[in-house]
Amino acid sequence: MVEQLNELKEQVLSKIQSADNVKALNDVRVAYLGKKGPITDLLKGMGKLPAEERPKMGALVNEVRAEVQGVLEARMVTLEEQAVEEQLAKETIDITLPGRPVKVGNAHPLTRVIEEVEDLFIGMGYQIEEGPEVEKDYYNFEALNLPKGHPARDMQDTFYISEETLLRTHTSPVQARTMEAKKGEAIKIICPGKVFRRDSDDATHSHQFNQIEGLVVGENIRMSDLKGTLDLFAKKMFGDEREIRLRPSYFPFTEPSVEMDISCFKCGGSGCNVCKKTGWIEILGAGMVHPNVLEMAGYDPKKVSGFAFGMGAERIAMLKFGVEDIRHFYTNDIRFLEQFNRAED
Repeated sequence: MVEQLNELKEQVLSKIQSADNVKALNDVRVAYLGKKGPITDLLKGMGKLPAEERPKMGALVNEVRAEVQGVLEARMVTLEEQAVEEQLAKETIDITLPGRPVKVGNAHPLTRVIEEVEDLFIGMGYQIEEGPEVEKDYYNFEALNLPKGHPARDMQDTFYISEETLLRTHTSPVQARTMEAKKGEAIKIICPGKVFRRDSDDATHSHQFNQIEGLVVGENIRMSDLKGTLDLFAKKMFGDEREIRLRPSYFPFTEPSVEMDISCFKCGGSGCNVCKKTGWIEILGAGMVHPNVLEMAGYDPKKVSGFAFGMGAERIAMLKFGVEDIRHFYTNDIRFLEQFNRAED
């Protein structure tokens, strides 16, 4: 049995040294030291030996087992280190290779305009308010002095989802919701967001576009406050030399209502193709908040007043950047978008 044990030892030590990876070495360990391995079998067969031989043979088997286990563990450490080195060699990065250029994106021109307008009005003490794009008919029309059947509803071709649900046609519902929530408190907000109308897309119209509306409600708010606010806006957005004029107009939710023009930034008012030879460019609508709108929102029109204005972000961007077709903003043509490099600011 001693001879058999020595042969087994030499055999397993040879197998350990010839194993060239961790998996092969684990297979040797299981084959020789596992529950069904020959060394374990020798230990189980100790009961068949004479009683006087068992202690000596048991010690010899355990000695061989310990030696094999020690050699196996040492070989395992070597193979694991070798595997790590091979893995690192495969994953080595050649730092002499030229770097791969990373393209840096720019803010979309509409995003830039909206952010610029937001920054301007935040600096004037306004807060930004947002609301749902899928809106109720009540907030989109009725709360803004446009009851069902009102002819002015035809001014905004609407995408209806159901009889009482629609895609908002302007961001004015945000103003109505804010007034309702404030319960008579003073308000100073702007409301940027997407709006939707059943328009045929062309160079100056889109079925989806961005609006930025403003609302101020409080005591002693006058038309002169509105004019001063719009004058400051025009100068900040288009240059200090810009002049504004207000023309009478009609909107159901304001009374009186006005359209605002700015002096043409191309010809300075002398007349050109941009301003259609008039010297002025129409840019937004505004007016004093209609008493009915204030009353429906829970305000007393005898104690408070307010003004509101609304502009299209695309209209501002087209004038500011000299873009002639509104569709350029939505086609994602990289050649168009690359013209608006943030680094130039």
